[in-house]
Amino acid sequence: AEEMISFFGESVSRGLLSPQVTTWMQTAFCTSLGYGGVATVESKTQARTPSVPASLPRCMSSASVRVRDEGRMLCGAGPHVQSNVKLALLRGILWAVHRRPVDPPAGGRVFSGIQPTGVPHLGNYLGALETWVSLQDRYPSVLYSIVDLHSITQPQDPAQLRLNILDMAACLLACGIDPQRSILFQQSQVSEHAELSWILSCLTTMPRLRHLPQWKMKSKQKGEGSVGLFTYPVLQAADILLYRSTHVPVGEDQVQHLELAQDVARIFNNRYGDLFPEPRPLLSATRKVKSLRDPTAKMSKSDPHAMATIHLSDSPDDIMVKIRRAVTDFTSEVTYDPAARPGVSNLVSLHAAVAMVTVEEALAQARGLDTGAYKLLVADAVVTRLRPIREEMERLRADRGHLEVVLAKGSQRARELAAPVLMEVRRRVGFS
Repeated sequence: AEEMISFFGESVSRGLLSPQVTTWMQTAFCTSLGYGGVATVESKTQARTPSVPASLPRCMSSASVRVRDEGRMLCGAGPHVQSNVKLALLRGILWAVHRRPVDPPAGGRVFSGIQPTGVPHLGNYLGALETWVSLQDRYPSVLYSIVDLHSITQPQDPAQLRLNILDMAACLLACGIDPQRSILFQQSQVSEHAELSWILSCLTTMPRLRHLPQWKMKSKQKGEGSVGLFTYPVLQAADILLYRSTHVPVGEDQVQHLELAQDVARIFNNRYGDLFPEPRPLLSATRKVKSLRDPTAKMSKSDPHAMATIHLSDSPDDIMVKIRRAVTDFTSEVTYDPAARPGVSNLVSLHAAVAMVTVEEALAQARGLDTGAYKLLVADAVVTRLRPIREEMERLRADRGHLEVVLAKGSQRARELAAPVLMEVRRRVGFS
C-alpha cells in the first residue's frame, strides 16, 4: 500500500493526474481491493464499487469500473497481491487518462537504440554516443533503449547476454546518459515493441525488406539467415514509431532503415488515419572511425583482429599498443589524404575527434613529427579522453543493483508512453 501511495504521488508530479483525481483514484482503488488503510495490506475475497463524484469526467467514472474489475482479479492472489497492485493500478490510470496517446512535445522526441553485444568501441562513442549525450540538452523528450530483442538475431549465451545488458547500461551512464534528462530502458521489458512490430510487419512486403543493405550483407555472411534477421528492420521501425518519435540519430548505413520506418508510418496513416509522425534523421557530423588494421573498413566490435578496435573499457596500455601497431604506410610525414593515405588519415581523423579540434588543427600539432611519434601523440589524446569513462564504467559495474534499478525505472517510464500508443493502434486496427 505504501508503494501504491508513492506511485500516486509520482503520477501528480509527472502531470499524469490532477491532485483531485489522484485522491479519488487512490481511495477508489484501495476500496475496490478491500484495503482498510495504508498500514494494512490484505487480500480480500469481496470488492465493492467506490462512489464516483459527479464532478469527475465521464472517462473517470468508467475508470472506476475498470479499477474495480482489476481489483477483483487480484483478490485471493495471496503473496502476489502486493506486486500486482502497481501493475493493475498502472493499467487503470493509463486506461482512464490516456484514452488517446499524448502528442510528442512541441520540440520533438528523440529515440535511438544500441545492441548489448559487447562494450562499445571508440567509433560507437564518437559516431553515436557522444551525439546521444548532447541531444539530452537539445530536445525535451529523449529515449535510449538497450535493444536486446535485436541482439538475439545472432546466437547469444543467456548468461552473457544478461551481463552485457548491465554492462551496456554502465557504459551509457559513464558516457553521460542521464536518467533524469532521458529515458534509458531495456527493450524487452516493454512488450509493446514486439506487438507493434507484428502489426507493422503485416503492412510491409518481403521485396521491401529484401532490398535493405543489412540483410544483403549479413545473409551472405551467415548463409540463409534467420527470419528475425530478415524482419528486424520492422522491429526497428516499431521501436521508433511506438513513441511517436520525431527524430532519430543514425549513421549513414542506417538511413535506409529509417526510410523504412517513414514508409511504414505513411502506410499505417493512409490505412487507419494519421497517428505516427514521419521520423527525421539526425546525422552525425563525426567522420567514421576506421579499423586500425584495415583503414578501408570501419571499426567494429566483431572484428576478429584484437588490434583493430579500441574499446571504451581498454586500459591505457592497451590503447597505446593498438595505436602504435596501427597500419600506416612508408611515408614518415603526417598528411591528410583519405584516398591515397587511408591509414595515416584515419589517425588524423581520430586525433581531431578525441581532441575536439579540426583536421587542420590536428595536422598543425603533427607538424615536425614522423608517423611513429604522431602515433604516441594520438594515443595520449585517446587515453586522456577515455580515462574518465573507463573509470566510471568500472565503478558502475561494481553496483549491479543500481544498474538494475535504473533500467527498471526507465522501462516503467517507457511503458507509460508506449501503452497508450499501442492501445490506439489496437483500436484502429480493430482488436479492441
